Order: sequence, then structure tokens, then C-alpha cells
Amino acid sequence: MSESSKSTETSAVPGGTGIERAWTLPSVAYYERETAQREKERIFARTWQIAARSSQLSHANDFVTTELLGEPLLLTRGEGGELRGFYNVCRHRAGPPAEGCGNRKVFRCGYHGWTYSPEGHLLHAPEMEGTENFRAQDFGLLPVRVSEWSGLVFVNLDDQAVPLEEALGELPSQAGKFNFGGMRLHERRDYVMECNWKTYIDNYLEGYHLPSVHPSLNRELDYNQYTTELYPRHSLQWSPIRGAENEKTVARRYRQEVSGGPAAEMRAEYYWIFPNWMLNCYPDNVSLNIVLPLDAERCVAIFEWYFAEEQLRSGIPAETVGFSDEIQVEDGRICETVQRNLRSCSYTRGRYSVKQETALFHFHSLYWALMEV
Repeated sequence: MSESSKSTETSAVPGGTGIERAWTLPSVAYYERETAQREKERIFARTWQIAARSSQLSHANDFVTTELLGEPLLLTRGEGGELRGFYNVCRHRAGPPAEGCGNRKVFRCGYHGWTYSPEGHLLHAPEMEGTENFRAQDFGLLPVRVSEWSGLVFVNLDDQAVPLEEALGELPSQAGKFNFGGMRLHERRDYVMECNWKTYIDNYLEGYHLPSVHPSLNRELDYNQYTTELYPRHSLQWSPIRGAENEKTVARRYRQEVSGGPAAEMRAEYYWIFPNWMLNCYPDNVSLNIVLPLDAERCVAIFEWYFAEEQLRSGIPAETVGFSDEIQVEDGRICETVQRNLRSCSYTRGRYSVKQETALFHFHSLYWALMEV
């Protein structure tokens, strides 16, 4: 079967119909380079993306440089505590106004020495005498929208996008009980996988694969009570945590060493926020996942684990990260296998499990709503 015939055969999209009659995304959407480029323009450039931690910008004149899908960014903290964001591109000949991170009152481009204030104003442009109609006020750094929530710094390249608070919807009140903003970062790991970013998100958005892919995690979660809830821009999957004998069991560890509470009150909550980040909330820790495309068939999943201050002095963080790493290796393996199989001439698209894949259908519907604009 040719690529063109596969594309034509799967032109239908899930939008406009219910999950009972819908088909999954066409397989070509997971490896076409043209699709990947449209996603950058229509999805990633129009949604709030996590760019830094607030702790990296905790003092006046702190700055961080980062990149979002090829766009270089500069984030700064003003004297009055205000957060600012700019494209980290000099307006002269595209040099870098800043590099790395630190604390600075003036940014000096490393190419030709143009200098900028923390507010993005051009302060000095050496050797520009004699250039007609040149005005410094016309060549300030171009701003990007920035906002904060629960210790995370977000950027949005779309000036018309809804405010972050509106985009998050009910999430802050739902996840607030875990006190994520009061926790401290323990460790970060980057997992590079040979699969499309959507392949990984699809896998995250259903517990359908737990018994087959994650036998150890399945022993800790109650699969029969696995529940999915849908919201305008995010979804929540949750399950009670079993009071298992397993020494890795989160509920047992938390019950004995921290809370003294009964296991029946413990549950794991997995929040996915459109399009590409997640909060995995347990009684004793929260992990943040950010999934970014590297190319059409390659992505990186950034994992950060957060704990309360008193937890960091125990052995719990190392044990938690080790168990989480085991689960991630299992997910990476199946996602890479699926990615290879998506190119098979035997597959074009599939159907949804009405019982187990409502969050997956929800993601695909939000995805098409932006891709069709």
C-alpha cells in the first residue's frame, strides 16, 4: 500500500462524531514531516508550554535562556518581581542577547555587542552612527507571553491565546490537595524515544495497557476501579492504590513513614494537560512529564520528580525514581514498537475502546480542532 493511498483512506477524523463511531488518527499523522511542521505552527505555538521553574527566577534580575521547538527564549525577573519573556534573538543580525542563566541587569549580544535592558529595551548599538532613520526604540527585543502557576513558568507564542488561568481550568483546584507548588525538585531525567510525540501521549492516556505492559504497576493500582474524567483542556485518570505487600508500594510507604492514614484513602491521580504535559500525583510525591517532538518520529519525555522537604531526607525519593524509571522503560519499549508498526502496510487506523479510551479520543478531538483551523 502506498503512502498516498494510506493517507486518502484515512482522511476521516474523530471530530464531529462520538467515540462509539469514531476511528483513531490516521497512521500517517504519526510520521509525516508535513504534519509535524503543522503541529509546531498550529498546536505548540498556540498553547501554553512549560519553559522553566519559578525557582530559577526567584530573585530580581535573574534570567534563564531556553528553547521551545527551535525558538530561542529569554525569561527574566524584574526588580518588582514581574516576569518577562522575550525571543532571545538580537534585532541586529540575530545574535544571542543572553546565554545560559544567572543574574544580570544588562544583556549584551555576543555577536556585535548590542545591549538590552531587562525590560527588553535597546540600550546601546555600537558603530551604528550614520545609519539613516535608525531609532533604538524600534529595535527592542520582541516579547513573548509568560505566566506562572504552582512553581512553573509557562510561555505562549500566540498573542491571542487565552490566559493561562483559563487554559488550566479546574486543574489548580483539583491538584491543589497535593501541594505541588510547595514541593522541591529532586531529580530530572530525559528519555529520548524513537516514536512520534503523539504515540507516547496516546499510551499515557489509557490504563488499558496496564495489565500487559506494567505488571508491577498493575499490582499497585486497582485496575477494576480505574476511572477517567474529561475536562475542556485536560483529563484525569485515577485509581485507588492497593495496600500491597510489595515493598515498593507507594501507599504502604506513605502510610508507615508519613501520614499514618489508612490505605483506603490513598489514590494515584494522573493529569494530562493539552497538548503535551502531565502531573502524576501520589500521596508522597508529584512527577511532572513534558513531551516534546524532536522530529516526526522522535521525541523526548522530560521527567521531574518533586517531594516535600522532609521527604528529601529519606530514602523515598531514590526508591520512587527507580520504580518510575522501570515503568518508563516499559512505556518507551512499547511506544517504539508501535511507532515502527504504524508504517506497516497492514495498518491505517483503528477503533476506540469506549470503556478504556475516552481520554485518548478526547485528545484526538482537541488535536483536530486546532489542526483544522
